[in-house]
Amino acid sequence: NMRYTKLLCLLMLLVIAIPSGAKKKGDKKKYGVFLVGASASFSDSLVYITDIQFLDSASVSDKGLLEGRAQYSMQLKDYLEGKKGMKDRTCFMFFSEKKNKLEKQLKKLRAKYEKGGTLTLKTVDSDFKFTKPEME
Repeated sequence: NMRYTKLLCLLMLLVIAIPSGAKKKGDKKKYGVFLVGASASFSDSLVYITDIQFLDSASVSDKGLLEGRAQYSMQLKDYLEGKKGMKDRTCFMFFSEKKNKLEKQLKKLRAKYEKGGTLTLKTVDSDFKFTKPEME
């Protein structure tokens, strides 16, 4: 199980290390973002990945961060726990304003984990859709 822990930590580091559309100072918020959610667990070898979804209400801050990313992660977590009965999953987001850039990131990620053969990648049902989060 230590192997899963190490792979999950590596996956999370990748999410942090991949700058998705860094912005120059002075840029205003940009709306319309392509999103992909991923979900992993320390207790099994399944990694769930959503389809690429375009959300016109999603925005990227002037620092290049997805606004409300925690809420998007929670939407996926709630879906997997509520509809699929999967507990204790860690969810995280990949995003880009350009679909082809996100497709490349996803392709690299899939190749990395299929190559290792220790994790099983599954696609989240297409009935799952990200929605604009309620912001305080």
